[in-house]
Amino acid sequence: MKYKGYTAQIEVDEIAGILFGKVLDIKDVITFKGITVAELEQEFHNSVDDYLEWCLELGEEPDKPFSGKLPFRTTSENHRQIYLAAKKANKSINTWMDDVLSEKARQSIID
Repeated sequence: MKYKGYTAQIEVDEIAGILFGKVLDIKDVITFKGITVAELEQEFHNSVDDYLEWCLELGEEPDKPFSGKLPFRTTSENHRQIYLAAKKANKSINTWMDDVLSEKARQSIID
């Protein structure tokens, strides 16, 4: 579910008989719940709108979802090694780095 650039993850609580969700990819916490999909979607919109209004009242910038762009600086020697590793894997540098960094991040989170 998406609204104003925010993406929600939806789950079902079978015991309580509700749908609930939270906004992904931001540091702040935005949650919502509903009985029907239509109600859940409306509550998602309301929660995002409330969050944006709350930030405005506080004079703070709202947290934005991650853009997927990650600036990266390294040494020229590391750059060369990354290039060679990507070439050996028949991948672009971006694809190779995304694969390697994503796997390492998953491993770090699990440990």
